[in-house]
Amino acid sequence: MRDLLAKMTAGGAGKASVPAARENLALIGVLLALIALFSAISDRFLTGATFSSIAYQLPEMGLLTLAMLIPILSGGLNLATTFSANISGLVLAWVLIWGGGAEAGPGVLLIAILLALASGAAIGWLLGAVVAYTGAHPILASLAMMIFLRGLGEFLTRGGSISGFPPELVWLGQGQIAGIPVPLLIFAICALIWTVILNRTRLGFCIYQIGSNTEATRYSGINTKWALTMVYVLSGIMCAVAGIVMASRFNSVRVGHGEAYLLITVLACFLGRVDPFGGFGRVAPVILALVILQVIGSGLNLLGTNQHLATALWGGILIMVMVARFVWSRFAIRIGRT
Repeated sequence: MRDLLAKMTAGGAGKASVPAARENLALIGVLLALIALFSAISDRFLTGATFSSIAYQLPEMGLLTLAMLIPILSGGLNLATTFSANISGLVLAWVLIWGGGAEAGPGVLLIAILLALASGAAIGWLLGAVVAYTGAHPILASLAMMIFLRGLGEFLTRGGSISGFPPELVWLGQGQIAGIPVPLLIFAICALIWTVILNRTRLGFCIYQIGSNTEATRYSGINTKWALTMVYVLSGIMCAVAGIVMASRFNSVRVGHGEAYLLITVLACFLGRVDPFGGFGRVAPVILALVILQVIGSGLNLLGTNQHLATALWGGILIMVMVARFVWSRFAIRIGRT
């Protein structure tokens, strides 16, 4: 079975290498065009302050996008990503407050981080078990989980925020190593881990196969229920990492933090050529798509664009991506027939 998985994985990677290179080049071209456009419109765009802002803001959306990526690859969706992140952040905050707040030592901080990760994994396990063992649709199951987590968080915090964390945690969200923002390094490490899981592990192979055809995967002898559960466990853990980074960057935790990121994470996946029905997608194009969206957001912010207009633009881009994919698929079918 291992030999079969290795051969199939290697074969799929070889066939996808050329299209993947073209996709990445196309996205890089779009990115360079956007940088040139905003640079021509505003002389404040090509500055260290702008790119520093992008470097600190990108990891939050990036981590939540990685949390969304694996469920989509499996043919599902996780609408509870932002609230899973915030609940994990609340667990982190409560442990730190219990351990002394701003005076909490490194030991307490380590325990808080581990419990936050465990809470994210538990949320993901519960959601995955519902999807895998009851046959509930991932959209409905994750929507129910989102509503539950939001209500629970609002009830426990009474709609307020928790703040006052030790400097070591704040450093995770605002510090630098050799001039590189720590959150960006965390995001890069997580993206690398996701790439390894998807391309080099049996679970990654199972995720792609489930996204392509769940029943055929089950008949091939793969435990699809276990694999689906693990999909959401991994998603929950990544949500927890995002919650920790957000808590450290804002030096506070609130249930509504990052709520607007949900649309952007889905948009980044689709713009990065992830199949919305599952079975196809890679990490690198998604990251490039995420950078493009962040550049657009930063450029609009420099131009003084209203935030509501920017949100409308994200939705418009998502609609255009879906229409463009439909048109391209029909065009490809006609070319194939001729």
